[in-house]
Amino acid sequence: MKGTRVIDPHSIPNWEISGFVEYIKSGKKQGDMLLIVPEGNFAVRLGDESLIKTKVKVQKGIFYSLSFSASRTCAQEEVLKLWISPNKEPKDYGLLPIQTTYSSDGWDAYSWGFIADSDDIEITIQNPGREKDPYCGPLIDTVAIKTLRRPVKTRGNLMKNGNFEEGPYIFPNTGGVLIPPNIEDDHSPLPGWIIESLKAVKYIDSTHFGVPEGKRAIELIAGRESAIAQVVQTVPGWWYDLIFLVGDAKDSCQGSMLIEAFARNVTLEVPFQSSGKGQFIKATLRFKAISTRSRVRFLSMYYHMKSDNTGSLCGPVIDDVRLFSVRSLHV
Repeated sequence: MKGTRVIDPHSIPNWEISGFVEYIKSGKKQGDMLLIVPEGNFAVRLGDESLIKTKVKVQKGIFYSLSFSASRTCAQEEVLKLWISPNKEPKDYGLLPIQTTYSSDGWDAYSWGFIADSDDIEITIQNPGREKDPYCGPLIDTVAIKTLRRPVKTRGNLMKNGNFEEGPYIFPNTGGVLIPPNIEDDHSPLPGWIIESLKAVKYIDSTHFGVPEGKRAIELIAGRESAIAQVVQTVPGWWYDLIFLVGDAKDSCQGSMLIEAFARNVTLEVPFQSSGKGQFIKATLRFKAISTRSRVRFLSMYYHMKSDNTGSLCGPVIDDVRLFSVRSLHV
């Protein structure tokens, strides 16, 4: 090493680096800012166009999610580029915006999904460069990989993964994991669901949050800029009931919440008064299908911040989404 800069490309065990990469100890000062590390005592910082990569044995054709913690240190528009080698599609990579900080300590956990094209892959995380200062760039810490099952419709429910039980790895000591914006369902780390928004949504678990049903749920943390959607198969002329739970994550997110649910071209507004104690209500949206495919979508109307003075973004929770036909109905 030379100061905090790592000189040898192979000196971090099991990783290879390229470019200006620093090995940062928790508590290091950068100007007036104190750099902290969420797990352990060390993290790496990626300068402009720098990268870290590691080799992993997986199973070809299996769907995986990658989770990692990141924090920006300088630029307001920092992004991270992720890709897996080998790839059948050379353009098959992810660009994850990290300029929005969702947690109070500056660290957020992110996730990304991919299909393995080989039993031996290489995972690369790169800072594509936004600043000219080599000492700027995001910090990376705590990387994990998880196998995901393909979503299927369960008996009596046309939604895939409607209870959100299948999703990316959540680190034990973090406030959930973010699923980035503009993620299509083919490679979504939340199987079956599209992240149809400009901002991320948060995947939470019952260990750290209030979850209405089961062990996992989605928290819409960025108002109208935070939305999830799914396209389901329907029969034109049939009536359907969309039933779902709305609540709070028991994370000091209080106040008047409003969820908008869309199915086909029908909208339902669901108000919820949150006391931040993990309560929830059930809502039903009935609609008549006009095509063989209907889009179901949820978004939060308002921005919210936790009432604990941390400044962390939060929002309403969606869980246990069910869709079934009521075709015998004469309306």
